[in-house]
Amino acid sequence: MNIAKHLNDSKSQLWRKKQLTFWSKKYIPGALLAALLGTYLDIILVGVGVYEFPLRPFPQLFPVNILFTLVVLPLCVMAILHYTSQVNKWGRRGILLFVSLLVPILEKLAEELGFFVHTDSWQHIYSFVGYLLFLSIIDAYHHRLEKRRGK
Repeated sequence: MNIAKHLNDSKSQLWRKKQLTFWSKKYIPGALLAALLGTYLDIILVGVGVYEFPLRPFPQLFPVNILFTLVVLPLCVMAILHYTSQVNKWGRRGILLFVSLLVPILEKLAEELGFFVHTDSWQHIYSFVGYLLFLSIIDAYHHRLEKRRGK
């Protein structure tokens, strides 16, 4: 069996293992805040009857989809924070606006797949505005922490 080895006199660089670009300790506080806020907001809105989650893990224990609020949402927030920390103020706002515009589209898809049900009075513009505010709060929190770390 032949194994390729790096030549000692070679000028080429060794390839380093790349980890996930957004998986960093500095994004964890923002992800935790997103998980807490997302879970509490979902509990309130489900309790009021604005929407419900027909397909969710542990339906007898939790009225909300904890898989989304404790896994999917924090991972997505970590990726968003990674990209917003690489651009200037207007780029951050653009990314948050773009992601907030995607939310109603993804929400509609989730409704079609049966993961999500809204009341008849629900307008998808509410999701756009809600996620824009939610992501802006998370982003501001993250960048405030980054400024404190830098000092």
